[in-house]
Amino acid sequence: MGGGASKDKNSRLLETIIDHEKEINCMALSEDQSLLVTGSEDCTARMWSTKSDETECLGILKGHLSYITCIGISDVFVVTGSSDKTIRKWDMTTCECVYVYRGHEARVQRIICTGEFIFSTSYDKSAKAWLFDEEDLSDDPAELTQAQLDNAMCIRTFKGHTKAVYPIIYIPAPDDGAESPDEMSISPNDIIITGSGDKTAKSWSFLYGTCLQTFKGHKDTVASMVTDSTGRTLYTGSADRTIRSWNIQRGECLKVMEGHEGPVISLTVVNRLLYSGSQDGTARCWVREFGDCTRVYRGAKHSIVSVKLHNGILFTASGDTCARAYDPKTAALKKTFQGHMTGVLCMTFVGNKMYTGGSDSTLRVWDIKDVHLEENQDIEDDDEDSSPKLNLQSLDEQSGRIGGYDNVDMSRG
Repeated sequence: MGGGASKDKNSRLLETIIDHEKEINCMALSEDQSLLVTGSEDCTARMWSTKSDETECLGILKGHLSYITCIGISDVFVVTGSSDKTIRKWDMTTCECVYVYRGHEARVQRIICTGEFIFSTSYDKSAKAWLFDEEDLSDDPAELTQAQLDNAMCIRTFKGHTKAVYPIIYIPAPDDGAESPDEMSISPNDIIITGSGDKTAKSWSFLYGTCLQTFKGHKDTVASMVTDSTGRTLYTGSADRTIRSWNIQRGECLKVMEGHEGPVISLTVVNRLLYSGSQDGTARCWVREFGDCTRVYRGAKHSIVSVKLHNGILFTASGDTCARAYDPKTAALKKTFQGHMTGVLCMTFVGNKMYTGGSDSTLRVWDIKDVHLEENQDIEDDDEDSSPKLNLQSLDEQSGRIGGYDNVDMSRG
């Protein structure tokens, strides 16, 4: 067990783990949910067992020179992005850094790991695509200088935004069984979507690196994005307090959803519904087809940094030190999970346990098995989102064919 773990048998709080020395900024789960990885302001990432009775620290990933902003997991590798401008790939069995991706000129904001590629966004106004494995290079890595190797591993740079790039989504083309156009298995129909502080989102051709559409309409930073399960409709949340839906192919704005009184920093699609979290301290439920807000989830006194549906219950994480559980249909507050000394920055779920990371540097484990809906109430919208599965690991721990990112830290630009 982590060296600073404690239990409180008189509450739903199972463990408080104080191994990190500074804020826990992000977390990610392995595909089988047996491994949790947390990234911290202390420049380290830590790996934790989730299947043991008590959460055990399995290893510490040290090497970044500044705080960790994002995490991805693929196979036996952990991938971390940092404010030190680099991305690192770690062997989770040895805790060794096996590759450092260099090329961004400012803080790395988000990453997506597919097992074949890594996609990243940065405060340097760009997004990049990298080869996941050096063995996929056409040249022998041993014959290249470090600068040549860095350039070769970065296979695309997407430039066009005029301010920092935050959320990113990867939409691979449907597998039609045809031969891929090149050895890297990139389809002409593979799409990347990025959101930026320049008030726009952009779609890009992965194969050619060119901008396909610019989604214009927001009056402030595009802070969060998600798509429907088909990858045809994009939803963007903005610091202008609105959510917009877009036809991805045409770049056309379909609807503007108004109601939040602060920046929209978290979005989750669940079947026909869209859930949003805002700095105004509320979460909202929207019917995607019509853009109508049908429920408002109140109780938080600070920003809602994450909103997720798990086992039919809507959970929120807030800067007011609490996580909360709501009945998604009635908006009734079912439970408040209070224990962090300062704001909750991230959360994820494994079975009947919830894991939260806070700016108080603690990882906390909660028992959520006693959170129930009203008797005889059906769960209409099933667990998590309805995206097709492709083992993509996102910042908000959704594994899906379409990997969406949210939770832009507005205080960091």
